[in-house]
Amino acid sequence: MSETLKNVNPNVSVDCVVFGFDNEKLNILLIEQKMANKEKVQFALPGDLIVDDEGLDDAANRVLSEITGISGVFLRQFKAFGDPNRVSDIKDLDWLKNYRQNPQARVITVAYLSLVKMDDFQPEASSFAERVFWQELDSLPSLAFDHNQILSEALDRLRDDFVNHRTGFELLPEMFTLGQIQKLYEIILGKELDKRNFRKKILKEKLVSATNQKQTGVLHKPAILYTLNHENI
Repeated sequence: MSETLKNVNPNVSVDCVVFGFDNEKLNILLIEQKMANKEKVQFALPGDLIVDDEGLDDAANRVLSEITGISGVFLRQFKAFGDPNRVSDIKDLDWLKNYRQNPQARVITVAYLSLVKMDDFQPEASSFAERVFWQELDSLPSLAFDHNQILSEALDRLRDDFVNHRTGFELLPEMFTLGQIQKLYEIILGKELDKRNFRKKILKEKLVSATNQKQTGVLHKPAILYTLNHENI
């Protein structure tokens, strides 16, 4: 989006933290910003200024779609970031000068969070994004503005919501093994869990129910398949 459009608010933006799950690792959706100096490379979360006559939720969905081509994801607002110096770094100002009428304006951003299956989406770069890509969390580059801080706090919120509010279980297939649900826990929480204690806890909390089916097409002893008890989640 360009500031030549009417009613763009120069002081409020939205940033989208989209975590991608590939059954093995957590990834984060990033953009490479278009730079006037082609020798420079800078990465950021997808985000942009809002329009005065749109709500924040609508702005987040619009911005994510305009920059990355991704739409139809559930974005949840989790925090506002308003440090007066959050866009004052010289490297960020150099980029802003090409896209903002007032690059030194104070910008408060409202951050949104989502967790998706990566196979369900094919991001495509547009607007001021040179490219859009999934980046593994364990090899995260330095990001523009305060986006590393935003991402860090989004990860904390994701983990808290997963444990306390049972968000994220929709990433599991309809039927799964106890090993698969343990893997989901370990990936999101970022740590290994004791197999025996984990299974005891999951079954005690009645989060899952055993089916009368087992794995097929595996070389090892087929494991029992389970389904989620949605009333307990």
